[in-house]
Amino acid sequence: MTAPVATFVNIGERTNVTGSARFRKLITNGDYAAALAVARDQVENGAQILDVNMDEGLLDSEKAMVTFLNLLAAEPDIARVPIMVDSSKWSVIEAGLKCIQGKGIVNSISMKEGEDAFRHHARLVRAYGAAVVVMAFDEQGQADTFERKTSICARAYKILTEEVGFPPEDIIFDPNIFAVATGIEEHAGYGVAFIEATRWIRSNLPHAHVSGGVSNLSFSFRGNELVREAMHAVFLYHAIAAGMDMGIVNAGQLAPYSEIEPELREACEDVVLNRRDDATERLLALAERFKGGGREKKEADLTWRTWPVEKRLEHALVNGITEFVEVDTEEARMSVARPLHVIEGPLMAGMNVVGDLFGAGKMFLPQVVKSARVMKQAVAYLMPFMEQEKIDNGTTGESSAGKILMATVKGDVHDIGKNIVGVVLQCNNYEVIDLGVMVPTAKILEVARAEKVDVIGLSGLITPSLDEMVHVASEMEREGFSLPLLIGGATTSRVHTAVKIAPQYERGQAVYVTDASRAVGVVSALLNDNTKPDYVANIRAEYAKLAEAHARSDRNKVRVKLEDARANRPVLDFAGYVPSVPTFLGTRVFESYDLAELVPYIDWTPFFQSWELTGHFPAILDDPRVGIAARALYDDARKMLDRIVAEKWLTARAVIGFWPANAVGDDIALYADDTRAAPLATLHTLRQQMGKREGRHNLALADFVAPQGSGVADYVGGFCVSTGFGEHERSEAFKKANDDYSSILLKALADRLAEAFAERMHERVRREFWAYAADEALDNEALIKEAYRGIRPAPGYPAQPDHTEKATLFQLLAATESIGVELTESFAMWPGAAVSGLYFAHRDASYFGVGRIERDQVEDYAARKGMSVEETERWLAPVLNYDTAAYKPVAAE
Repeated sequence: MTAPVATFVNIGERTNVTGSARFRKLITNGDYAAALAVARDQVENGAQILDVNMDEGLLDSEKAMVTFLNLLAAEPDIARVPIMVDSSKWSVIEAGLKCIQGKGIVNSISMKEGEDAFRHHARLVRAYGAAVVVMAFDEQGQADTFERKTSICARAYKILTEEVGFPPEDIIFDPNIFAVATGIEEHAGYGVAFIEATRWIRSNLPHAHVSGGVSNLSFSFRGNELVREAMHAVFLYHAIAAGMDMGIVNAGQLAPYSEIEPELREACEDVVLNRRDDATERLLALAERFKGGGREKKEADLTWRTWPVEKRLEHALVNGITEFVEVDTEEARMSVARPLHVIEGPLMAGMNVVGDLFGAGKMFLPQVVKSARVMKQAVAYLMPFMEQEKIDNGTTGESSAGKILMATVKGDVHDIGKNIVGVVLQCNNYEVIDLGVMVPTAKILEVARAEKVDVIGLSGLITPSLDEMVHVASEMEREGFSLPLLIGGATTSRVHTAVKIAPQYERGQAVYVTDASRAVGVVSALLNDNTKPDYVANIRAEYAKLAEAHARSDRNKVRVKLEDARANRPVLDFAGYVPSVPTFLGTRVFESYDLAELVPYIDWTPFFQSWELTGHFPAILDDPRVGIAARALYDDARKMLDRIVAEKWLTARAVIGFWPANAVGDDIALYADDTRAAPLATLHTLRQQMGKREGRHNLALADFVAPQGSGVADYVGGFCVSTGFGEHERSEAFKKANDDYSSILLKALADRLAEAFAERMHERVRREFWAYAADEALDNEALIKEAYRGIRPAPGYPAQPDHTEKATLFQLLAATESIGVELTESFAMWPGAAVSGLYFAHRDASYFGVGRIERDQVEDYAARKGMSVEETERWLAPVLNYDTAAYKPVAAE
């Protein structure tokens, strides 16, 4: 098992009389008002826990602790963060625990006085309901090697969890951060020992946390703050990757890893990771260059402010710097005859540089969207002057490379990709009209005609959107349009465009756009009279080949009859199976779920994919091609995520439910209670029909539930979670402020939090609410790899590709009434940052894809659901394995 990628919690260190001379002086002088200001500064600078220590020989430590904590409690902006009561005296710790609000943390206990004293203190901490920091310290002293650190922590963990009954998630190990680069040879490995001990703890002591006093690391470089910051940042970068999720740091002085001067960063890594024998000497020599010059060195980056205004605007655009945009735009305006000339001159010249760098693979989407933010804010500044010019002399003077209408189709609510494409096109001087989400065909065509657009772009995420795009194409054909039609979105493909959409629109040309980086080239080719004929001819030839290859591959694929597929279902041993009984039946609602609890469950890899940065997290941060862009994006994302959590930008809500259930053929019957007399609902499932080699089975979700008549009382669960409440309003506010970058970033983070919420609730179901895996101990990487028992398949996805099954799930959960998540007419969820699905607990339950199905199953499925074959084919169109005259696009509005 590997260590999880932890979410790091900053523990503010400045409210500690042993670590801050200023704070000690304030407390000893009785200036508690100024001492509170220190605490407030820590919180405002990002401290998420305050470490409070009053161990000073001339102080009444208990009285000082009580006084300060009581004053903290009366300050709402400080009291919102947890308190770590820090003392070497138990009486001071206990006095502090009696004062604090909510859950506290004790810093610290250890086995330096033996196991009996350790147990005694641990039981007292447990009685106060606090978490505890456990120092890697035993009767022989502080642990300095990997072996000593891990053995002491393992011994303490066993005592705490097995004897004291301490919740493992309330244990915070401090494996001791010692100074490196001291000149003493045996100290060289201290950094590596801590990092590797952290990795071992997170892999072998489930749910325990790891913390440490980071400033200890750089003790040898006192007085050289820039080098100390760099050492801390490098150390934390590697320690956090290993699983360190807390640290006592000065929250206001923590340099971003990516911003450290490269030579200094490499020297710090050599020291921290003990990579070379002369690492200390090299860092000492380099440190002289940075002595006392940290802040001034950063100021040197502003030399670009001395450049001519045209070059300053280009630099701001390429680097996404908005700080000086209005000043520079005004200076440029004063140097030209008309405001429009600023746009057509230096701004477009700068964006051309951005476009060239993007096209050459030297800039990436997050950077381009930041550039667009600069451009939009500059244009917004110029707009009042341009409007006044129109009033004064009736000029228009506006020009663009073309006008493009974009929309997410009816029934679909997802628009992150569409928004990114729109921004990229705007960066290349195209005017974009964005109609938003859930846009009916009639409105798309009405606006396209009224605005005389040059191109229509359609986006969609869910599979019913594919059908809706076919309808838009057929309506464009019927109404005589000949504009290019761009197709994009997660479920779209070149094959679907060639086979289903393009044939419906022969007057014009439907073109599949792979990603945002291709959009400009496609639009440019389609709007250029010289290139369009050859480009369209090539597309049509390519699509004809794709359609023929698709038909040929379908004919060659082996499919079996439904009755044969059913005969080849897996035979699970339900005779010896005793299902776990959920802790409740019916539904349970979770209002305003703590967002901070969800952050550690984020799978960051899809986040980077949404920005078209390819690679797995965290390795992508060091990728030689996209690493710089990925680190900058990740840094922005973490900063926004901190604000989302701290300022409650989003509200997370969930509803889960459990019902008695038994399989009836390929369906699952749900009951109102354990009498199983009153049928409540039926979940319909589809079965694989692909040919299978011997020993492999044709699966359906119903296989994982005990059959009716088996005598086994089985259960099925369901869920709906959303972190999208509040996202639309705030993202629109960003867009109105000409900040598409922040708008898209927020949407992407809301989506990731929703997936994290689904992951967290499934974990709680397995361990707590259904409790069929109560002893499960998996890190986030294992969760991402689905190493757990049980599955949570979603309607509309591979194991059940029918989106209409969401209607039954939502009815069972009362999802709209209980938490406010709604279904569109195409069964997309609103808000868009939402996840829903079913819970199956059987030990053999696994994820699978139904694949393509035949007409006999469609007819059988339609009869079971009480739908017409034609309607069923419409919803299952993406998985049909036959050509049918019954296939029809969505009816016109």
